[in-house]
Amino acid sequence: MHVGIGLVILFAILFVGYYVFSLLTRYNDNKQIAAGNEAAGMYMGSKLLGLCIIVGLVSINSDNWLDVIVWSAVGIVVLCLVYVIFDLVTPRTKVCEQIENGNMAVAQLLRSLIIGISFVVGTFVM
Repeated sequence: MHVGIGLVILFAILFVGYYVFSLLTRYNDNKQIAAGNEAAGMYMGSKLLGLCIIVGLVSINSDNWLDVIVWSAVGIVVLCLVYVIFDLVTPRTKVCEQIENGNMAVAQLLRSLIIGISFVVGTFVM
């Protein structure tokens, strides 16, 4: 039962994360991914993987589901901030435009940044 509850919470967190992350981009994530834009798929997948890393690390040291939910919300906010800050410090890159155009180099750079930060955020709460 514990695993079942955990999976329900994880999928709910991922759904909310996908929705929030989609609001942040200036292009339609679903359309881009459905059209085969690998950069958009990698970027969204990286954000979801990063969120899973945070949830996993939080759940290792948490005694209750409320902690997992709260820290997952913090993870969503942090991953959104990563995008916003990266977009601000690289004004020439225009992240959304590059991802929408299928720029895999930008997607891979962001993937590394997101996954690294997710591990750091996850270990903060351990």
